[in-house]
Amino acid sequence: MIISISLLLVMILVVIDQLVKYWVATTIALGASHEVIPGVLALTNLRNQGAAWSILQGQQWFFAIISVVAIAVIAYLMVRWRQQPVLMVGLSLILAGTLGNFIDRLLNGYVVDMFELLFINFPVFNVADSCLTIGVLILVIAILREDD
Repeated sequence: MIISISLLLVMILVVIDQLVKYWVATTIALGASHEVIPGVLALTNLRNQGAAWSILQGQQWFFAIISVVAIAVIAYLMVRWRQQPVLMVGLSLILAGTLGNFIDRLLNGYVVDMFELLFINFPVFNVADSCLTIGVLILVIAILREDD
């Protein structure tokens, strides 16, 4: 039951990620930026061929291998920890983020990024990146709180 709910969550998040990326790519000119919350958040249409801060730019084969390995490991952990709802939420978010960016790399050769924090020097990111970050935080907190 938990696995079914987790997979539904993954599918919903991947669809949201892809829809937001599509909307930004078709609505905002490449490289253009539109402030949503002045001084805080802008929507910026960027193509990222690397990871955060564009590191490993153009290494799509590397990201493809990492993504496939990550998906396999996450699937194993989801089966192993299927009775632990908090861990399943974290893993579902990580899987959704991994799949969302992997789809971009396969279809486009780059990842569409759009959320730009204006008050801090931080990489422009997307829904999938947010899922990855929140999922990892959930796992870290859950693991640190475990007794054994």
